[in-house]
Amino acid sequence: MDNFFVNAGSYLISTIFGLYIIIVLLRFLLQAVRADFYNPLSQFIVKATAPVLNPLRRIIPGLFGIDIASILLAYCLQYIENILLFAVRGISVNPIFLLWHSIGSLLTLVLYIYFFAILVQVIISWVSPGTYNPATALIHHITEPVMRPARKLLPPFSGFDLSPILVFVALNILIMFIPVIFG
Repeated sequence: MDNFFVNAGSYLISTIFGLYIIIVLLRFLLQAVRADFYNPLSQFIVKATAPVLNPLRRIIPGLFGIDIASILLAYCLQYIENILLFAVRGISVNPIFLLWHSIGSLLTLVLYIYFFAILVQVIISWVSPGTYNPATALIHHITEPVMRPARKLLPPFSGFDLSPILVFVALNILIMFIPVIFG
């Protein structure tokens, strides 16, 4: 029964923190690729992050067009999530290790965002190619900086774009490599 509470607590912590961290990272990525902020999905992301991010932006300005406040918010949330997860499991960890581990967790999460965004884009291109949806427009904006170089390396042939396979391989290698560096 004790294991149930540990698992349930870990699940709740991961879900609550993970969803908000993903929303904060999506806001950062949408700003980085200069996506359409009048898109309904963008408006949801902005409204969900504004109460925490706007006061933080008054203290922490952007740098070279990079939204440092959203990166710092995502990092702090990831750090708190890791502290809570280790505490629920009854594991004592060095705070310096947690600082380093949180960087790896965030990088892994960003890679998974790209992985699933590209996967959704591929599925949509099979199911209903050429249709417009606010979500697909944002997915295209987010994935295009990653897909463009892959398309140059592996151009479409016979009407098939195989560049997502190349990106999937690269993303999976990076996802496997991050734990080696960040523990």
